[in-house]
Amino acid sequence: MVKAVKIAATAHYVPQRIVTNDELSKIMETSDTWIQQHTGIKTRHYALDENTSDLCAKTAVKLLKEAQLPATAIDLIIVATITPDALTPATAILVQQKIGADAAVAFDVNAACAGFVFALNTAEKFMRQGIYKNALVIAGEVNSKMMDFQDRTSTVFFGDGAGGVLLSAVDDPAQEAFVAQELATKPAPEVIHSGRIPHVTQVSAQNYPSLDAFYQDGHAVFDFVITEVPRYIQHFLHINNVSLEELGLVVTHQANLRLIEGIAHKLALPLHLFAQNVVYYGNTSSAGIPIGLDLALKDGRGHKGLSLLSGFGAGLSYGSILLDLSHVGNH
Repeated sequence: MVKAVKIAATAHYVPQRIVTNDELSKIMETSDTWIQQHTGIKTRHYALDENTSDLCAKTAVKLLKEAQLPATAIDLIIVATITPDALTPATAILVQQKIGADAAVAFDVNAACAGFVFALNTAEKFMRQGIYKNALVIAGEVNSKMMDFQDRTSTVFFGDGAGGVLLSAVDDPAQEAFVAQELATKPAPEVIHSGRIPHVTQVSAQNYPSLDAFYQDGHAVFDFVITEVPRYIQHFLHINNVSLEELGLVVTHQANLRLIEGIAHKLALPLHLFAQNVVYYGNTSSAGIPIGLDLALKDGRGHKGLSLLSGFGAGLSYGSILLDLSHVGNH
């Protein structure tokens, strides 16, 4: 059995094209003032000529470079996404092909905005078997391709990007990254959904199905996050005998800044402990947590105390992972 699972590297990638609030105001009824007041978001990135597998592959290349590993050393690739290149094959297999990780097994996870937490939890369990030595866990989204650009209530929130980690099985127990984890789902599929495929209504040459537009019930989402998520986090920490004061970094789903502020207030934690990449990247769905984790580590945060990752999204799906990041990379 594996003695420890270490986070050997973190990385992220966002497309070059930056879309400002003012630019969105030219194509829909909104304004920079309205967007910032309601969401805290200033800019987001759009992948105009890239797809999810491209963003994830570029993140994977960064992870391999940081960990100083060849792609052939990767045994497992898990991609979390709700905006795959296609319904099949898995986006993870496309990433595998793009980076030349021929020895890996690859598959996708769909748990909406909690996807990275679900994927990371899954990968860690694979690593414990002792069969898999190095794993890429990446969340990537091209949200811009499923937005209704006449709907300001949803479109202004979202951006594109990818982030991830490289896990390695090691013999030194002191390098263990995973402290505790928990996943949960609460059936409420009507609250957030995207790309529902309609069923066949008649046998017809014109009966080619098209995807429904993305939808979220903003009020229901807000109520769930502000009331249930802080309570869930407190319970998760309690059952694992961890106090709020032991946290050095909190990376929640980057839905919008107002929700992050609300969670911080309910937990009575200072806002500076929370990742806030949503301000310049927008809501990147499952990618928000690994992007925030990478930015925090690159800024020198996260190496002291425990780090909490907490994702929540459509389903409703939610989960948390407590990490010890003191040994990430060369630390």
